[in-house]
Amino acid sequence: MKTLVICSGGLDSVTLAHKVAAEHELLALLSFDYGQRHKKEITFAKDCATRLGTEHLVLDISAIGALLSGSALTEGDIAVPDGHYAEETMKITVVPNRNAIMLAIAYGIAAAKGAEAVAAAVHGGDHFIYPDCRPPFIKAFQTMQNHALEGLATITLSTPFVNRSKAEIVAAGRDLGVPFAETWSCYKGGERHCGRCGTCVERQEAFAVAGVADPTSYEDSGYWQTAVARASKASRTEV
Repeated sequence: MKTLVICSGGLDSVTLAHKVAAEHELLALLSFDYGQRHKKEITFAKDCATRLGTEHLVLDISAIGALLSGSALTEGDIAVPDGHYAEETMKITVVPNRNAIMLAIAYGIAAAKGAEAVAAAVHGGDHFIYPDCRPPFIKAFQTMQNHALEGLATITLSTPFVNRSKAEIVAAGRDLGVPFAETWSCYKGGERHCGRCGTCVERQEAFAVAGVADPTSYEDSGYWQTAVARASKASRTEV
């Protein structure tokens, strides 16, 4: 299938881009500047597009992002919390309706370019706090788009990782030869991965569980184990 991949430049979406390139016809990579403090990730998406020999589209929707207030990802005066995604404090990293907005735009571009699929790298680890990464949302969005493009185009929403863990994505990336060092995850957007924010913790945990060497340079490479243990203890207490 001719597939347009939404690619942030993170580990998940870059792995997805490599997967699509290996299994389908990769039409282009699509990245969004929504005013995120870690917009340096877009550079990694560009590098991925160059590596795979495909077009890289970048859309500036920062004016929209500025209106989606209250998130640590888009407001500089709100600190990005440290810890595991399963912790309640991580909800401050939610950007309201972000995926719905991006996917709607992606579908319009896909229809104009004659694509047969739009691929997004949502995965099982996102389900804790991001409602627009969960299977019910994916199913509902596909239904909505079927109506929106009825008689104009038939486009499938491809989310092969939606029920898979981050560790499984790392394993898949290893098999696909993904250069993990050329991906960016950290929400803080510093010179190096901080090692402490939710996505850094998740990244380190995934490599450890998958048994794959992590080539990433972190400011703090030991904190993730404390965060995982704390989240695991909290989960047992709730049960």
